[in-house]
Amino acid sequence: MMKGDNIMSFSRGPKEPIPEVDTNVWACTGDECQGWMRESYSFEEVPKCPLCESEMQQEVRVLPELK
Repeated sequence: MMKGDNIMSFSRGPKEPIPEVDTNVWACTGDECQGWMRESYSFEEVPKCPLCESEMQQEVRVLPELK
């Protein structure tokens, strides 16, 4: 760039906050595992943890809404 060139910048402005909703999830029951997944992303009726292969149990968590 040469001295005196104008630089354009764009601002997307402030983002709207993402609403949080109660979401059904599967949570790992393994003592040292923090794994969990949204119920809607599970392909099995009762999944095993993809990280440690332990059993999973259903929970409800407050998570950002996905569209």
